[in-house]
Formats: sequence, structure tokens, C-alpha cells
Amino acid sequence: MNALVNGAAAQRCADWPALAGAVRGCIACPELAATRRTVVAGTAPAGAALLLIGEAPGAAEDASGVPFVGRSGALLDRLLAEVGLDRAAVAVANVVKCRPPGNRRPTPAEVQRCRPWLTRQLELVEPVLTVLLGGTALSWVFGRPAQVGRMRGRPHVVDGRRYLASYHPSAAIRFGPNGAPLASLRSDLALAAQLLTALSS
Repeated sequence: MNALVNGAAAQRCADWPALAGAVRGCIACPELAATRRTVVAGTAPAGAALLLIGEAPGAAEDASGVPFVGRSGALLDRLLAEVGLDRAAVAVANVVKCRPPGNRRPTPAEVQRCRPWLTRQLELVEPVLTVLLGGTALSWVFGRPAQVGRMRGRPHVVDGRRYLASYHPSAAIRFGPNGAPLASLRSDLALAAQLLTALSS
């Protein structure tokens, strides 16, 4: 199964539950299919205006089947609450739906094979704004390696969709409470909340 097959399967999905069911049967990446516990399709509450895109599931997500439930998820939930955004109303997905062994970065081939699923998720959610958490998510949208520090702090429009770039919560944890990634992530989520209010009025 390759990206073309996944693309055809994704386009046949009329809604998020159908896509979640289809992606759980994906075996396009042999190493990921052999080592994963579950496929983490993501979550999409009805009417979600905000979509968050991360890199790939970690160990906690692989065990639970839900994105951002480990330490990164706890931090993300806290920062969302600080800026008045309810995690339960936010759609969340990853570039790659299966945990790479050892939490390594997904390979370009894995990203490519998984691409149709996220493309279809964007089409199904039609978010007002999408926040890209980390370099892998940025590269997915912009089609080239992109530095978060240079892209964050302002909205970007690609193919008619609005995006904000920010650091992945894992980077905020890695650099600690006084590190630039945490301050930037907090600021970027606050900007996302402001943009959502402005765009919805």
C-alpha cells in the first residue's frame, strides 16, 4: 500500500469516523505497522474551529490511541486553558499516525505515505485556523524544511488555509520552564485564540 492507495482510500471517507476506521487498517509503512500498538487517527469535535497538528504519536499515545495524552499533552492542555481554549473543542492530528520506534523522527517516505490521511482530515474539519506544532508539521505544509523560530509569530496562508507555526510541546519540555520554546508556544497559542475570536466575529 502506498500514498496513491492511501489517497484513494482517504478520499472515499465521507466523515472523520469513516477516516479513522480506514486509517486504522493502514499497513503502508511496514516497520511502523509491525511495531505500533494502535493507529492514532486523531480527534475532531463537531464544529472545531482550531486544528493542532503534531509530528507523530509517542508511547502514551500509542497505548491510548489518543493524540497528546502524555507529558506533552498535559502541557498542551494547560497552555490551551491558559489562553481560554478548551481542548475538548479542538481538533488534533499528527503528520504520521503510527508511533515510530523509539520515538524517532518519521522518515520522508513515512510522511509521504501518510500524507493523504492528514490532507483528508483538513478537508473534513475545514478549520478556521491550524497550528503547526514543530518542524515536521511545518515541513508538511510548506513542502520544505522550515525553522519554527523564523516562521512563528504571524499567520501564513497556504492554499487558502490559515496556519500558525509554533514549537512542539516536547521541545518546550526539553528546554525547560525558562526556555524559549515554552514562552513561544504560550505566546503562539494566545495569538491563535485572538485570531479565532477575530475571524469568528
